[in-house]
Amino acid sequence: MATDERRDGLTVTVRLIRSFEHKNLKNVVFHKVDPDTTVETFMDRVRKDIQTRPGLPPPFRKHAYDAMKLEFKAHGNKTNNPVINTGDDDKLMLKPGSTLRESGVENETEISFFKREEYDNFVENPVTRW
Repeated sequence: MATDERRDGLTVTVRLIRSFEHKNLKNVVFHKVDPDTTVETFMDRVRKDIQTRPGLPPPFRKHAYDAMKLEFKAHGNKTNNPVINTGDDDKLMLKPGSTLRESGVENETEISFFKREEYDNFVENPVTRW
């Protein structure tokens, strides 16, 4: 682990997805994220933060987020889907009990945060509306 990472932590962008169908999402940035934080602890941090984050509309604050998936790493490839990468769930879903580091989260990683049931429905029927 790099000295800067240990001292400063990671910068992680969390993509809050409220609706896959309507492409309703907001990005929030978290600084000084400890890479040895568990996935559950990070989810709790995000849920608490968005309750009071300025400029975030109420529907995003109250949504029942319960799953995270790696979306993009710095200098990596992005998906063609504007909402979420629907492939490689086994590899990209953050697993409970794992740390962010074990899950492949690095500095400047983008993580999608969403309700798993809605994601599964979207994967089965990937229709988007405006």
